[in-house]
Amino acid sequence: MSRTYLDWNATAPLRPEARDAMLGAIGAVGNPSSVHFEGRRARAIVERARAQVAEAFGAHPTEVVFTSGATEAAALAMAGRNLGAARVEHECVLAWAENVLETTADGRIVVPDPGNASAQAANSETGILQQLPPGLAVADFAQAFGKTACDFRSSGAEMAIISGHKTGGPAGVGALVVREGRDVPPQILGGGQESGLRAGTENLPGIAGFGAAAEAASRDLEDGVWNRVASLRDSFEMYIDELVPGTIFVGREAPRLPNTSCFALPGWDSETQVIQMDLKGFSVSAGSACSSGKVSRTGSPALQAMGFDAQTVRSAIRVSIGPSTRETDLMKFAEAWSASSRRAVNRARAA
Repeated sequence: MSRTYLDWNATAPLRPEARDAMLGAIGAVGNPSSVHFEGRRARAIVERARAQVAEAFGAHPTEVVFTSGATEAAALAMAGRNLGAARVEHECVLAWAENVLETTADGRIVVPDPGNASAQAANSETGILQQLPPGLAVADFAQAFGKTACDFRSSGAEMAIISGHKTGGPAGVGALVVREGRDVPPQILGGGQESGLRAGTENLPGIAGFGAAAEAASRDLEDGVWNRVASLRDSFEMYIDELVPGTIFVGREAPRLPNTSCFALPGWDSETQVIQMDLKGFSVSAGSACSSGKVSRTGSPALQAMGFDAQTVRSAIRVSIGPSTRETDLMKFAEAWSASSRRAVNRARAA
């Protein structure tokens, strides 16, 4: 059976540029902290990637601190700071939040005190984009970076979280971008790596792949690649509308990521939909991959925070696509989902 991957927000396929950079880094002998020739060559790979990430994100290279991913970056930014966050935030941010911020029905976060809050630039489940307030303590750009124009300097945030595998880089690498002059207590001790903020020998292949992916993602934005993705997403939603009238599209009227569609057919369980579509060869999701267990039991916390009723919350799925997604495959998914939905509705009526 052929497979169609429609879960880019969980992890994007590895870019060829990232793969090539990783293969080159794997063959490099030397510890980036060593002062001999091999060490300096390894250090050069790290610093080239740091410059690539910084350029793509509108930051200075000295502001980029490499981590094992967005989850570690969130911990480094938020631990011990008593920051507020909304329930639409990713679990890695909510885990450190000390108070809950309000979310409006259209998915917007109300931030009364930016200096004591963390907020996302884009939601991983609904794709809804936020208008981040200046002076924000922590901004989560994990989903927005690489898909939309992001600029750390103009964002006004003190710190920002970004991820490698959301941009087409490898999993297991990310970064916390820290505005110059900001003091951040390290969470991992035992070495002076990453300007003393993150002890441990650098993940050389992962960092090299992240840098190459960030550079390639920046080129895609300049070339208008994601505008074409947004057009495909919109056509897909129109087709779903035609096939299954009454489908609820979350955030459709709000500014969204160009690749994300979150929709629900009340009464048809999200987990059941994901399993049925998987058996037909389509990979989709029900909420954030990192909190899939919680979502399968109670439904999406993000949709709950937006005020959707319990039946709709437990019926929502996410389709997220990318530049290599083919229109024919996406429309085939719509037809398969539509056929399964009719059977699910008929079973519910007969019960």
